[in-house]
Amino acid sequence: MKIVGFDDADHRLTWTAVADAIAEGHRRGAAEIGDLLLQKDGRSLLNRAAWINGLGIALKSVTVYPDNPGQSPPRPSVQGSVLLFDETTGAPSALIDGILVTKWKTAGDSVLGARLLARPDPRELLICGAGTVARNLVAAYRELFPAIDRIRIWNRTPERAEQLAAELAGEGAPVAAAGDLSEAAATADMVSTATMAVEPFLRGEWLKPGAHVDLIGAYRPDMREADDALLKRGELFVDSFDTTIGHIGEIEIPLRAGTIARDDIRGDLAELVAGRAGRSGPDAITVFKNGGGAHLDLMVADLVRRLVEAPASR
Repeated sequence: MKIVGFDDADHRLTWTAVADAIAEGHRRGAAEIGDLLLQKDGRSLLNRAAWINGLGIALKSVTVYPDNPGQSPPRPSVQGSVLLFDETTGAPSALIDGILVTKWKTAGDSVLGARLLARPDPRELLICGAGTVARNLVAAYRELFPAIDRIRIWNRTPERAEQLAAELAGEGAPVAAAGDLSEAAATADMVSTATMAVEPFLRGEWLKPGAHVDLIGAYRPDMREADDALLKRGELFVDSFDTTIGHIGEIEIPLRAGTIARDDIRGDLAELVAGRAGRSGPDAITVFKNGGGAHLDLMVADLVRRLVEAPASR
């Protein structure tokens, strides 16, 4: 069994290759997925499994220890691995660093959604959030949309947005901090949110016709980033019906309130990749909810395995 650490594979990956792998994974048919969550004293063990015919089986197991960053020495709050199994024999084939897979899966999921839904000529990107995901989004969107020449970062704590913007600008990216969220959203061709917000902060009334919105942060049943007006004004899509409906507040709260109906969700990645769904026209506002899921971990982990094994096969 191959053991793959973060530094073994991170430099081999590109956002284009990850988006392509996720798209190809959705052409193989529906995944069977299952979750197991154990909790104790504010700490969690999350296990997510997926099985896709022709691709294989993956089990992602991570611990979530919120107090870790404040310990001495500090440690990541989320740690874990992805275990791949050969579909034919059932034998374990690779154990891959979980942070590596999550990094590339999260932003890769979003930029694939944008590639399938956004207008082909975006120039301005607004990112809400100033953490690790926000940094990855800058790289991912710039690679897949090279015409982008203005990126702004907004955060509830302005100092964090300014710090990240300065770091990225120092690396050559066209990035600046955004002071007023409504003004930044009004001119953005694409908006990507990666926050820990519980209450909606992004308003549909702010967005211009043709904009694309990528919602990442709300992953619990009590979390939202977009308000009702945005979900009602936009054409709504999800990465997976199975991992968003009934699980994520961004979708489930307005569904239960009757603000939106199930039929208002126009499609998921499987339908987008197959060409059975998409934006209705150039002036439509598209909204994509990135919900994650073990099937995406499997698609990305399989790509990692193949890239690491490629030199030995030549």
